[in-house]
Amino acid sequence: MDTTLRDGEQTSGVSFSAKEKLTISQLLLDELKVDRIEIASTRVSKGEFEAVKIVTDWAVKYGYLNRVEVLSFVDKGLSIDWMNETGAKVQNLLTKGSLNHLKHQLKKTPEEHFQGIEEVIALAQKNDIETNVYLEDWSNGIRNSSEYVFLFLDFLNTQPIKRVLLPDTLGILSPSETYKYIAQIRQKYPEMHIDFHAHNDYDLGVANAMEAIKAGANGIHLTLNGMGERAGNAPLASVVAIINDFLPDIEINVNEKALYSVSKLVETFSGFRIPVNKPVLGENVFTQTAGIHADGDKKNNLYFNDLLPERFGRKRQYALGKTSGKANIQKNLQELGLHLSDNDVAKVTQRIIELGDKKEVVTQDDLPYIISDVLRSKMYEENIKVNSYVLTHSKGLRPSTTISVTIDEEIIEEHAQGDGQYDAFINALRKVYDQKGMELPKLTDYIVRIPPGSASDALCETVITWKKGDKIFKTRGLDSDQTVSAIVATQKMLNII
Repeated sequence: MDTTLRDGEQTSGVSFSAKEKLTISQLLLDELKVDRIEIASTRVSKGEFEAVKIVTDWAVKYGYLNRVEVLSFVDKGLSIDWMNETGAKVQNLLTKGSLNHLKHQLKKTPEEHFQGIEEVIALAQKNDIETNVYLEDWSNGIRNSSEYVFLFLDFLNTQPIKRVLLPDTLGILSPSETYKYIAQIRQKYPEMHIDFHAHNDYDLGVANAMEAIKAGANGIHLTLNGMGERAGNAPLASVVAIINDFLPDIEINVNEKALYSVSKLVETFSGFRIPVNKPVLGENVFTQTAGIHADGDKKNNLYFNDLLPERFGRKRQYALGKTSGKANIQKNLQELGLHLSDNDVAKVTQRIIELGDKKEVVTQDDLPYIISDVLRSKMYEENIKVNSYVLTHSKGLRPSTTISVTIDEEIIEEHAQGDGQYDAFINALRKVYDQKGMELPKLTDYIVRIPPGSASDALCETVITWKKGDKIFKTRGLDSDQTVSAIVATQKMLNII
């Protein structure tokens, strides 16, 4: 059962509109093929009422109504009236699963609590509403007041309900405890339908879900992207992968291939970002960074495991950077349909390592620019070198540059201002050349290109056209900083002339 739209919506700062709830409900049932969805709590707001009405109208049309559930309360029938108005037909009745909650929050005896629950169940039955019962704080209850929990379960075993829902409300259980407590209940009530609802406060939600299944739980409550209050709930994608890979006797209907696309849509709707290293869904989890791993993949898939990206509608990627090495670059070249000689691959690799020292990631979109820069580089002797420079840009002051240039082993320093940082650099360079009685060529064109879809740290290619006498030629520079890429192109020009 997916509870993204009810428990997941309790994520701080998250609220789905009615239309978003409808879209996510359709994706969960039609695309992901989960068995049930919990979409709201009764009596929360007018917007929640409208959302449930829209979803149930759709569910009736496509035969899903008995798979759409709402959280309800022991409130003398107010929740039942609300459900009747929205058309919902399955209630998940919230009750107290620990003696501590019962005493201090409701201030009732177990008998008084059970009587109120029985009345709500009977009323639901009269209104043709199916009932499942949540034992809120059940994990603390069975840990600290197990006599009360089993008294409660004895009572529920006499009631016309479909399921008993056992939440680890505060995420306190260890995997061994989860197994022990679920197994005890399964042994005592072999016919009872038990759902386990895991929270992730100790990062044990997935492990606890796995142990609950092993112990005999019939259902598991999950959320997309692990959304939920505090540290969230057990994430759907991870638990689905674990069931399919580690519990071969358990068959589920969830469509793995749709997990990533649906999760990304929910990320957009919710604004709740998926961590890049989140298993199955994170942007980095199918990306090999180390060159040795890419090499191993090429040689009999040595670094593959059963979590193949294709299962989830994704592709394996090979990051480019200072640790990537030749194998990663070859993988990316194959993706782009490019073939380079070993010598050229070595040159490209070296350039990527240099760029990787300056920026965290070199993307596949950057690769054509790098190849172009490397393969078009002339083999010339570097008699002129720009050793260092200070580029200054301050509000209200003209940009200025101080440079140090080596020409035939002589170091010359100059300072100049200009209309921009690069203009100031050229003016300072012109002063250096004036000292040497030399003339710079004329800059006739200046083009900056950035790979499409790039972020603010993208590689920048600057192509400058120069004219010296009757000769026109171009040089290019590549760097993550636009001005620096122009300086790189300029240094090439200095050595060519």
